[in-house]
Amino acid sequence: MNPYLSLQDGHPVKVYLEENMLIRGLIASINSINIVENFDEFENKFNKLCLVEKHFARKENQLFPYLEKYGWTSPSQNMWAFHDDIRAEIKTARALVQEKNMSALMQQLQVVFRNLEHIMQVEEGRLLPNAMNMLDEDDWKEMRAGDEEIGWMFDDAPAAYPPHVEGEYIHPSQDKQKRKLPFSLENRIKLDEGYMLPEQINWLLKFMPVDITYVDENDIVIFYNRGDERVFPRSAGIIGREVKFCHPPKSVDQVLMILREFKAGRRDEAEFWITFKGKFIHIRYFAIRDDEGNYKGVIEVSQDVTHIRGLEGQQRLLDWE
Repeated sequence: MNPYLSLQDGHPVKVYLEENMLIRGLIASINSINIVENFDEFENKFNKLCLVEKHFARKENQLFPYLEKYGWTSPSQNMWAFHDDIRAEIKTARALVQEKNMSALMQQLQVVFRNLEHIMQVEEGRLLPNAMNMLDEDDWKEMRAGDEEIGWMFDDAPAAYPPHVEGEYIHPSQDKQKRKLPFSLENRIKLDEGYMLPEQINWLLKFMPVDITYVDENDIVIFYNRGDERVFPRSAGIIGREVKFCHPPKSVDQVLMILREFKAGRRDEAEFWITFKGKFIHIRYFAIRDDEGNYKGVIEVSQDVTHIRGLEGQQRLLDWE
């Protein structure tokens, strides 16, 4: 019996299968046209095929973690590597599209098509049937809510899952089930995504390679991160201080203008870069707003980007000495 026949519209597995149908349709369509004579049509369809990245990303960040929960780690190790191989092949094809190197492009496309077909067969023959046996309904509901953050290959979102009651709107976050986590939630602070102990939040901010200062909606400094190598010195005396008194007179007018524009909703970001003590420093201000758009303050982020500006080429392998 076909395990997929009972799937409701919008179920994550059904969406994967529908994307596979789309992929196969795009491959057939590309193979049927003369890409030299109909290059614009080809390029449009090729770009749609490249959205397979969303298909891969959902598997890697959504499906695989649930399989790991039930002890099946092979997809995370093996199929993910195959995803990366296909990504590299698509990147090569993209470069050939840009160069309009048609002979090499046609050969490269066949490599991409063969490997996409292979991975779809593995999905349909092993990955998805096993997942359906392992995961329960609560897992699929929670997964679908997360899928929406990554997106799909389609122009329009798939049907809601689980189906909405007629006349009732259910936001994905309201319908999430609580997946069992491998750590206790006791004393942890719930963030938008994830749970952290207060000391973990402090460590995260302390070891961030940037200077952060948070000024609240009343223009009072309420936080700065105390890293070992700050760009600009800070001391505890700044906490509780009005921000206009924390800047030299020559720059305070600019700071006040930034605050006015942020509060008025006309701007959300300001950016500067300077040379300071022989280093190239990137400084940005970001308006903080709540979910209703109300102004909740500003963060100043400063970073020494001297090393970053000097980087060239690529480094894909670890280079520890």
